Amino acid sequence: MEAFQSDVEGELVARILGSRGAVDGILFNPGAYTHTSVALRDALQAVSVPCVEVHLSNTAAREPFRRDSLTAAACVGQVMGFGALSYYVALAGLVEHIRSRPAP
Repeated sequence: MEAFQSDVEGELVARILGSRGAVDGILFNPGAYTHTSVALRDALQAVSVPCVEVHLSNTAAREPFRRDSLTAAACVGQVMGFGALSYYVALAGLVEHIRSRPAP
């Protein structure tokens, strides 16, 4: 398991693109980029690495503009609203998803 954090969209895109063949899955909290970044969505779709989008807060219960995620459609799932526990739930789901996939 590796952790990576950046507030720079291009660094996040580069990290995602570099994940192909290097990792089995991605837990991703795109923060405010959730609602604005076509580049992050495109990168997730390009690598075909299963990804779970994670948010500490329930974005659907916040401001109206936060209800739409551009990145969620490129992910196998989305977990939000449980604070730090969201990461544990997302990781459990991602691991189960990876384990249940047919072998290549």
